[in-house]
Amino acid sequence: MAPTPPPVIAFQGQPGAYSDLACRSAYPKLETLPCPSFEDAFAAVQKGRARLAMIPIENSTAGRVADAHHLMPNAGLHIIGEWFQPVHHQLLAIRSATLKTIKTVESHVQALDQCRAASRKFGLKRIVAADTAGSAAAIARAGDPTRAAFASSLAGKIYGLETLARDVEDNHHNTTRMLVLSRTPTMPRRGTGKIITTFVFEVRNVPAALYKVMGGFATNGVNMTKLESYMLGGAFTATQFYADVEGHPADPALARALEELQFFAKNMKILGVYPSGRLRP
Repeated sequence: MAPTPPPVIAFQGQPGAYSDLACRSAYPKLETLPCPSFEDAFAAVQKGRARLAMIPIENSTAGRVADAHHLMPNAGLHIIGEWFQPVHHQLLAIRSATLKTIKTVESHVQALDQCRAASRKFGLKRIVAADTAGSAAAIARAGDPTRAAFASSLAGKIYGLETLARDVEDNHHNTTRMLVLSRTPTMPRRGTGKIITTFVFEVRNVPAALYKVMGGFATNGVNMTKLESYMLGGAFTATQFYADVEGHPADPALARALEELQFFAKNMKILGVYPSGRLRP
């Protein structure tokens, strides 16, 4: 029997990243483990160094996180929950800096895109960096009052930075959906609230295959909340679909829809059955 993993939750990024903030908000009793890449975060759970991993899957402004979609189907892990993390960017700088001294702002390219109005308002040259928390760390190390970063309030606290302007994102509804992954599945019982089932499949290379697959969900009244497609192995004719639907696989309607799907699809795999997140629309 494998030993019980330690009370640790892994995430991709540096301390103070939005994934770190999500981990601390959703699982305040677990220690957070920063990992250089998504692969490292998955491996931490696979090898028993962490009990869970918190992985971003999509953002309300920037769209899907492609790396996560590609890695999950073959990771051997199970989705056991979801978490919706509001993303509020802060304009951070060293304590001696002011809005008059800063000349540049650096961050992940998506954060820069999400804070265009603030960059224009304060007359800042935008500099693309690897990530938000890493930018905050770099600003703290440099000690340069002309440099600023867009990052989380947690990053500002960790690296001892001053917040020159709060919540500077263009869209205040900016939210990232995270998935919680475990080595052990924990399927909720039917009738315990709204349930989400996530699965992947490939369609057979025949006319109207996807239409026929989708027809089973429509005729059985199953609400599909997400459907993404992406190529497999760089081949234009090999496409995998990632889907979220409302319902439990044991529900008669969803059971019938999944049965019909398998007539026209192949390699269908359920990645997780889990409770709907508190902030899910």
